[in-house]
Amino acid sequence: MVSREQKRASLHEKLQILRTLTHSHAVNKMSIISDASTYIKDLKQKIAALNKELGCAKNMNICEEPSPVVRVQVLDKGFLINVFMDKNSPGLLSSILQAFDELGLTVIEARASCSNSFRLEAVGGEHEEADGGIDANAVELAVMQAIKSTPGK
Repeated sequence: MVSREQKRASLHEKLQILRTLTHSHAVNKMSIISDASTYIKDLKQKIAALNKELGCAKNMNICEEPSPVVRVQVLDKGFLINVFMDKNSPGLLSSILQAFDELGLTVIEARASCSNSFRLEAVGGEHEEADGGIDANAVELAVMQAIKSTPGK
């Protein structure tokens, strides 16, 4: 037989696990359960929003042709630019490098793969004569524009 103390300890342990999982700071049982209920409602809303977004994406045929992924990270003296696309397009690398040049970026180091998909990781620094007005959003926008304007894309 299980004693009352063991039942109480078991319930307390389960409440603490629930409190941890739901990121609750509550102390008493009712508050922990209330926070858990709110947490579950929030998760359900997030799931519904994601399902709605996924449904819209399927209706718009976005799933068939995913957009390129462009990430730009600011470094001490320049940028780290990562580009990924599920498919390759002739002239894509040269279009992106031309966009770098037009922005006033010098490619310091780069790795590219153009077999089935397109991947580029480049470190770019500003030209010495550049006035230092380049930001990460401008680099990302220029790369996206270069991808869109690539012939055969």
